[in-house]
Amino acid sequence: MERAQLTRRAFLRRGSQGLGGVALASLLHPGLLRAAPQPGVLGKLPLPQRAKRVIWLTMAGGPSHLETLDHKPVLARMNGTPMPESLTKGQQLAQLQGQKLVCLGPQFPFSKHGQCGAELSSLLPHLGSVADEICIVRSMTTEAINHDPAHMFMNTGSQIAGRPSMGSWVTYGLGSVAENLPGFVVMVSTGEGRTPQPIASRQWSSGFLPSRFQGVQLRSRGDAVLYLNNPPGISRTQQQSDLQAINSLNKSHDTLVRDPEIATRIAQYEMAFQMQASVPDLMDVHSEGKAVTDLYGCTPGDGSFASNCLLARRLAERGVRFIQLYHRDWDHHSLLREELPMRAREVDQACAALLRDLKQRGLLEDTLVVWSGEFGRTPMMQTGKGPIGRDHHNKAMSMWLAGAGVKGGLTHGSTDDLGYAAAQDVCTVHDLHATMLHLLGIPHDAFTYKFQGLDAKLTGVESSSVLHSILS
Repeated sequence: MERAQLTRRAFLRRGSQGLGGVALASLLHPGLLRAAPQPGVLGKLPLPQRAKRVIWLTMAGGPSHLETLDHKPVLARMNGTPMPESLTKGQQLAQLQGQKLVCLGPQFPFSKHGQCGAELSSLLPHLGSVADEICIVRSMTTEAINHDPAHMFMNTGSQIAGRPSMGSWVTYGLGSVAENLPGFVVMVSTGEGRTPQPIASRQWSSGFLPSRFQGVQLRSRGDAVLYLNNPPGISRTQQQSDLQAINSLNKSHDTLVRDPEIATRIAQYEMAFQMQASVPDLMDVHSEGKAVTDLYGCTPGDGSFASNCLLARRLAERGVRFIQLYHRDWDHHSLLREELPMRAREVDQACAALLRDLKQRGLLEDTLVVWSGEFGRTPMMQTGKGPIGRDHHNKAMSMWLAGAGVKGGLTHGSTDDLGYAAAQDVCTVHDLHATMLHLLGIPHDAFTYKFQGLDAKLTGVESSSVLHSILS
């Protein structure tokens, strides 16, 4: 009774802070606040929940839509000719600004796959084998044109650092059913070849949300989490005793200052203790058997994107709410012909295997899988120190989604004949976020958090719409 009274009093005192106090109190003591209306934050969701979890496959560096998912025969015919000025005049470009703009045709052939007849690059034969499971979106756009702000925008809906990532928003709103793993897990892999663009941890930050909702990075090679193991001479029983003492002091202090971050600290200490037992079991995939590792095309512990896809399935089985995999080195200003096939080989089989594996285990029906980069690539040629490539481009990019209420075998939207700009059924990043939240049972326009006097939300203040046409 005393604990309940303290929590209610703390809730009333922090009422001006918006949904944060409600969510935190509900996470720590789910039974206390059920009577209070909480649309989109824990409790009963206002919308049907088609997706219970998300696996986001992020191709960091910006894969070329023109060599992967967007077939452009007209661009092929115009290879080597001047880019029409009517399309590019006055437009923002990254490294091609002020240069002579020449069309660069697709470097690899496309063919049709599945009953749906989806056109995919020859670089993606495994993905073609599951073409009827995926929805290709060819009309995605973004606002950013350089890597870090583009990642920020794709992850948080803003180019400005300090906003919560989508994984943090989702775990803040829905919590996690994983008892001994974080609700939001991130893994990073790197392709062979050049030094890739860095991925900063702010991409999975909780921003102004309580810090317990930030993503936790698991390293896929070596120790999954640094400093997770006990020091020599310290037993698990001894550590548990220390943890209880520390948390007791923190709880006593919290009764005086009513600081949500103290409750976060308590929860994170307890989570770390639980992860000492759960993470080694998670990372040990030898029990999966050779047939499964062959399906993904991975060697246990090799740190590859394929291994991370297998771990993503294991995380999904264990109740983790939001899983984000980054695979780096898609930044092809040059060496497009030489290196793009390498990147495609590193992800193609694993992506298809993940969809097949999830489906045969009954998980795909409530797991939303998303594949995207941070922007697209220009249909104009870029030349530099090495062979040809493509520049950053924010007016057109392609991505795909699968599972959890998404129509398989569908191609949504299109770009113009040269693949320069989205032309039909144009989509924005905010539309993507709105659609993802919708599938998770959360109305994007009502999912807010009071910050600096404003009701902040993932989809921002711009107009955004759920892409109902891609949903079953």
